[in-house]
Amino acid sequence: MKKVLVVDDEPSIVTLLEYNLKRENFEVESATNGTDALDKIENNNYSIVLLDLMLPEMSGEDVLKRIRMDRIETPVIVLTAKDTEFDRVFGLEMGADDYIAKPFSPREVIARINAVLRRYKAEKPQPANSEKADGDDHSAVGPFTIDTKQYRVLLNGKNLRLTPKEFELFEYLANHERQVFSREQLLSGVWGFDYSGQSRMVDIQIAHLREKIETDPKHPVYLKTVRGFGYEFVSGDE
Repeated sequence: MKKVLVVDDEPSIVTLLEYNLKRENFEVESATNGTDALDKIENNNYSIVLLDLMLPEMSGEDVLKRIRMDRIETPVIVLTAKDTEFDRVFGLEMGADDYIAKPFSPREVIARINAVLRRYKAEKPQPANSEKADGDDHSAVGPFTIDTKQYRVLLNGKNLRLTPKEFELFEYLANHERQVFSREQLLSGVWGFDYSGQSRMVDIQIAHLREKIETDPKHPVYLKTVRGFGYEFVSGDE
């Protein structure tokens, strides 16, 4: 049975979600503050977490940062009344898998949960020209080594210290080397949903990646812009 942790300090929302999730055969636990939520996530194996941002004791943002820093890969959907573009981008950049603003429909939440879980369980393709190194957790693409176990990318042996979402974007592009993606395709492929009107989020992440992987981010060698369409990754290997 799929196990969900609902984190919200509003009892009515917790009750609403628990009722509807149990009707869909989910096992449900709850937490009403960030400290309790972090403890539960670190000590339990949840299928997914529904996380409010505005929590007592520890904010949802801090909970999300902590679990991603600890390499806990449990999918997280952020539920919050904070619905500005900055908050949406911030939550997704910190490693959330989706973002739903309050008020929301329980049916929509369940649909989003199922979509995230389908994507999470899907097998990720290996780069067509990759060579395995040091076991199945590592693949080499040009000068880069992708370590899926440690959630990191190395350039000529140096750890680039990517955020979780930067890592996912890099891995996705490297897995499809020399394939050109539009911003909308990257939103769907990396974030898993059609974030209509959120294409600037891709540009922000691309800019962050270039700062870390390129010698001269203004003249990228690996992460190229295809004018009028989107982006492609080129490792340098012919």
